[in-house]
Amino acid sequence: MYRTTDVATDRWGIKSLAPISDEQFELWQTLIEARTGMTVGIARRSFLETNLGIRMREIGVSDYETYYEQLMAGPVAEREWAVLVDRLTVQETSFFRHPSSFALVRSHVSEVLMKHPDKRTLNLWSVGCSTGEEPYSLAMQTDAQLADLRRSKLYFGVTASDISLPTLARARTGIYGERRLHNVPTAWKQKYFQSVVGKKEFQIKDELKKRVAFVQVNIMELDRMPLSDMDVIFCQNVLIYFRRFRKRDILANLATRLAPGGLLVLGVNEAVDWAHPALMRVDYPDTLAFRRKA
Repeated sequence: MYRTTDVATDRWGIKSLAPISDEQFELWQTLIEARTGMTVGIARRSFLETNLGIRMREIGVSDYETYYEQLMAGPVAEREWAVLVDRLTVQETSFFRHPSSFALVRSHVSEVLMKHPDKRTLNLWSVGCSTGEEPYSLAMQTDAQLADLRRSKLYFGVTASDISLPTLARARTGIYGERRLHNVPTAWKQKYFQSVVGKKEFQIKDELKKRVAFVQVNIMELDRMPLSDMDVIFCQNVLIYFRRFRKRDILANLATRLAPGGLLVLGVNEAVDWAHPALMRVDYPDTLAFRRKA
């Protein structure tokens, strides 16, 4: 007796994929780590198999080896790799996801402006920005804070980087469902969002959008990123899939991009034993952050 899924599969001529073999799994592990730096451990084997399978069905490929070869060479290899990376790297995010870290950024900005009353620019960087909630959160908070401090003439900008081009394209639209805004204060919803006609969605207003610049960056290739003198670097939920030595390299690179006195904010459990001679640990509740020595 056929199950409903079997009937649907036969009807559309789609064959069920065989489970990924140990040899194929190791091959894909090596490819993904070589190109992105991310490790796909045994605990994420089913995640990899599921996402590969979904994409292979979408493009009509029936085995892992053929799909692997398509990613290695040919006219569509680069475009297809971008799609796959999007499937494998997009993480769940939200506005103001970790309130303590945003509170620390706010405190840091106030301190910087107090010490440097003539400061003309404020530069922030969201590393691994995903669909945009994090950089837009930083932009909203900073804009509101400068208004409160009557420093509206000071220019600020948020650089938002991610490896996935499709994800960046979604982030640039700045459109989010109503439920995604549950952490955004009501006053800020009114100030920074506008309703999308005919939908239960809201879009970031252009005045805030122009403060955020989205760029594609592979975190393994930060040397190519022409950024320096950052006042704040926000890098959360990015390092958890990297090997220890890669984490150290990435963090050391980020440290060099900080301005004297600049703040590096990490996920609470992402690099608890890391240290850098140019940075000092910041003591702030429920955060993991470092400040570059002046």
